[in-house]
Amino acid sequence: MWRILLILPLLPALAQQHPAPPADFQWVNPLPKNTHPRVRHAKYFSKIHNTEIGYAIYLPPGYGEGGGRFPVIYYLHGGRPGSEAKGAGMAAHFDRFIDKYPAIYVFSNGGAVSHYDYPAYRSFGERTLIEELIPHIDRTYRTIADWRGRGLEGFSQGGRGTARIAFHHPELFCSAAPFGGGHQYERHALENNGHEGEPSNYLFAPKFNTYDLARAYAARREHKPRLLIAVGTEDQNYRPNLHWMAHLDSLGVVYGKIIVPNVKHDARGVYQFLGAKSMEFHAACFAAVGNVSK
Repeated sequence: MWRILLILPLLPALAQQHPAPPADFQWVNPLPKNTHPRVRHAKYFSKIHNTEIGYAIYLPPGYGEGGGRFPVIYYLHGGRPGSEAKGAGMAAHFDRFIDKYPAIYVFSNGGAVSHYDYPAYRSFGERTLIEELIPHIDRTYRTIADWRGRGLEGFSQGGRGTARIAFHHPELFCSAAPFGGGHQYERHALENNGHEGEPSNYLFAPKFNTYDLARAYAARREHKPRLLIAVGTEDQNYRPNLHWMAHLDSLGVVYGKIIVPNVKHDARGVYQFLGAKSMEFHAACFAAVGNVSK
């Protein structure tokens, strides 16, 4: 009797901390029929998850000629749950400027809780990216296989992931472009011992958010990836981005900033305004450390 009384009050809290896993999540997903023809779908075997995981990859013009190597930009999709199909549509935008800024683009599957490690679901979106996908890409394709030729970029949930992963693994990237990220949820996790808040109520490890991780990034004395932040003025994430950037300012973190006028939470609208700016940003970072397509 006493055991029942002690356990029952805990059940609602546990349910709130770990909602049911998304029923529609899969590690391998077909790409849309209108995906750009330069995009290929491929898979790698994950020892972490004991299954194959899908990704999409855009190989630039000239990749099939000669033995040159290319920088790689990992694009993190928005939304939850994860799917490599969610980011692959961005290839059509990057293709418009690829002749001037040649690079390989990889569109990853972020896992059940996009780009987060979430042990409750046995889903490790960040870990498989860092420990498995990046090494697989470097083994399989002609990449510039170190931080000097590696960038990170994403929008919305992918913008949060880009910032968090770049801060957590700064030694792996030359550049990072977090766009339109919902940093209000990162701030909520900061202030509530890892709780992301509604509507998800996910519970993450304490201090694993874009505020706490920024402190470690700011204190780092070795190489740090350069940052470019962009957000639309009509985006619900606009003011949370301003608050987050003020936090970065307080830490002395240097970053580029693009405020996109009159655009809501819409990747297409943001990238239409940016044009080639994100690609130019990555290319300039690669060139600054002496690594460009070769």
